[in-house]
Amino acid sequence: MSWFCRILLIPGFFWILSGSVAQAQPTPANTVNIQAAFEFSSLDPTRSGYIFTRMQVLETLFNVDETGRLIPGLAAEWSQREGNRIWDIQLQEGVVFHDGTPMTAGVVAEHLNLARTRPGALQGVPIERIEAVGERALRITLAEPYRPLGGVLANYSTAMLAPGAYDEEGSVKALIGTGPYKVYEIAVPHRLVVQRFQDYWGKVAEVEYARYLTGHRAEARVLQARSGQGDLVFGLDPAAVPMLERLPNLQVVRSELPRTLALKLNLAHPYLSDGDARQALSLAINRSGIATAILRTPGAGTTQLFPAHMGAWHLDTGEAGFNLARAEALMAGLGWEKNAEGWLEKNGDRFELDLITYADRPELTTVATAVQDQWRRLGVKLNVNITNSSSIPAGHQDGSLEVALIARNYGTIADPLAIMIRDFGSGKGGDWGSMNWSNPTIQATLNSMIRESDDAVYRQQAQAVAQSVYDDKPLIPVASYVQQTSVSRRLTGFRFDPYERSFFLNELAWK
Repeated sequence: MSWFCRILLIPGFFWILSGSVAQAQPTPANTVNIQAAFEFSSLDPTRSGYIFTRMQVLETLFNVDETGRLIPGLAAEWSQREGNRIWDIQLQEGVVFHDGTPMTAGVVAEHLNLARTRPGALQGVPIERIEAVGERALRITLAEPYRPLGGVLANYSTAMLAPGAYDEEGSVKALIGTGPYKVYEIAVPHRLVVQRFQDYWGKVAEVEYARYLTGHRAEARVLQARSGQGDLVFGLDPAAVPMLERLPNLQVVRSELPRTLALKLNLAHPYLSDGDARQALSLAINRSGIATAILRTPGAGTTQLFPAHMGAWHLDTGEAGFNLARAEALMAGLGWEKNAEGWLEKNGDRFELDLITYADRPELTTVATAVQDQWRRLGVKLNVNITNSSSIPAGHQDGSLEVALIARNYGTIADPLAIMIRDFGSGKGGDWGSMNWSNPTIQATLNSMIRESDDAVYRQQAQAVAQSVYDDKPLIPVASYVQQTSVSRRLTGFRFDPYERSFFLNELAWK
């Protein structure tokens, strides 16, 4: 029996069985089972491409290594000229889509021009035109230099689709990519089964099938790992890790992510406008205690926005940890004294702030309560309000926000410059960045970095920005996020991508 792109519509689901001749079906012996918390709402990579690139169905022009450095993907090599305004890209040889269509520069240009019209990383990039200048030669011309372009073209929203993936209206009707796996079965929003693509241009996978299943509940994912039903289980509850580490059938891999839990401050607030007050608030946070007792990830406490693997933006400096006595001295130097109830007062006013956070990430509410207790010891009254995440940008825009506890991902684009410009590039700041932080020198530096072509100069500028954020504390980092992943011992070759772009399934092998 054979079939060709059979599509089944079931209420709530959209199933696709890839066209191919009949071959072995997915079984426990030939299938890697993957569980994570992420679901996908669409076939369009500009909306849900993060799952399709991780499962290696779709690929991007550029890849990035563990430090965020650009490395070849569907682009074999590239060069820039006219001050980085023109990017000439040479595509890999012999790349075909899963339906057999050759990947040419014309196909790539057409796809990227369509992606530009949709929400995604390409929006806001000053592109004049994208065109084919040869069978495998692609040219991108910018209206002005834009250094993060390579990182944008490594983002999942720019992943390549075959011309046959679109319907007549330009909507995505099927996932036809170039990756080492092709779609075998898909059920939006929870289930995706992929099959090895034998004609892959790079390293052909050894594992024949992989099955992805969304698992929203952390305890359910732990059970999948514990029972052996999940070969790769991402986002484990840290509290369950010690128990899982004792099991002989799996190992637990700890990996640092470019996502930071931080306190966003309104520097126009009279209590937060002085740098000594912000320093005192930072010193009053016991990050080690929060990381160990609440997040269950010892060592994750940090005073920096960026983890060590983001080298250009990470400071090689000692951490200024918990020091309540120093914090109290700073507040006293600003004229704040504790009243009979232990609250800081000055001129009859109590040092009181309102903090908002959101329950989308359950750890935020617990950490907010811990910060409330730790600042209470300093004498600061913190009122915690759990609301929707949309309240934070709304409070930023209308000026009502005082303090917010947020989780900010700085790795959605490998080069975080574009995010940093949004967050810190103006005096008003950004919805998820600074608020009313006036530092014209740093803001000018950020906006000039977009045109910088010298890597050494760029690093110096990034270090200057990171140092200024560290010193002035428009945001107060609390902890880095850590990914805990269980890996079945029946597999070898697992490695973790800190930018969460790929599961590297084609590197796995059966033990």
